[in-house]
Amino acid sequence: MKAKDIKNLSAEELKLKLAEKKAEYAKLKLAHKVSPIENPIQLRDIRKTIARLLTALK
Repeated sequence: MKAKDIKNLSAEELKLKLAEKKAEYAKLKLAHKVSPIENPIQLRDIRKTIARLLTALK
């Protein structure tokens, strides 16, 4: 998710996206610990998206 896409979202939409991304991150992190996922860069991308969402909420 790009920064300009995040700027167009309302506060409620940001909170929903944040909850979705956190759940997705937890699921991928667990899957990666059990057996290596195909693209571990996804973890970094989701983590950065979560940071962008948190920054936009402030």
